[in-house]
Amino acid sequence: MAGRLEGKVALITGAAGGIGRASALLFAREGAKIVATDRDLAGSEKTVSLVKEAGGEAFAFQLEVTDAAQVAAAIQAAFDRYGRLDVLFNNAGTGERVVSVMDLAEDEWDRVMAVNVKGVFLGIKYGAAAMLKAGIKGSIINTASVAGLVGFAGHAVYSASKAGCLHLTKVAALELSKSNIRVNAIAPAFTATAMVDELAAASHNPERAMQKLAQSIPMGRLGTPEEIANAALFLASDESSFMTGAVMTLDGGLTAQ
Repeated sequence: MAGRLEGKVALITGAAGGIGRASALLFAREGAKIVATDRDLAGSEKTVSLVKEAGGEAFAFQLEVTDAAQVAAAIQAAFDRYGRLDVLFNNAGTGERVVSVMDLAEDEWDRVMAVNVKGVFLGIKYGAAAMLKAGIKGSIINTASVAGLVGFAGHAVYSASKAGCLHLTKVAALELSKSNIRVNAIAPAFTATAMVDELAAASHNPERAMQKLAQSIPMGRLGTPEEIANAALFLASDESSFMTGAVMTLDGGLTAQ
């Protein structure tokens, strides 16, 4: 039986770990060829190694998502190696320390917005252009966050950046709908990734901080990268062929409160 992504090529940003690595492994198991990109080349290469050990096909590409030339080069590399690009998963993201709006440094604002908004913009800009030129009915997936849907005190720039990601998703979906390029977003709550580990580690009591994060979710636990990857797989596959401009919320009930 053919996999859900059989014959497709998927480029994933932020593929060195967490949701990106879990998605690379899952997409490959479902038949996709993987372009694993990250600024952390060693991490991407490890992801590629895991994909190949499981019988998949992949290669790594070092990528700073805020650099337009690098984004364009990564997409061209997918075409050079595999001849096409069907799925673009704009998953790379970054957070900030817990700080009030009044104490937030301007350079920290600029850094987070550059990765979480500009990085997604550049991915859409160059990814969609390449798909259009090749006549591919592609799927673009953006990793946002529940922080883009509701406010989280102490996380002004992260919340603002993820809200921007969500609205960028909707605008791009409208503009690309006639070309059959779908653009959707996933909005996870706290997930067991290095970013959340770093958030907890920055507190006075990391263990207690992690407990509080889990307790803030009605289901009483963090999400797993694999659970988020399953949602991304659905959006990458033809099963979601009538979905565009949508936001899939994966939050253990957090936004239902």
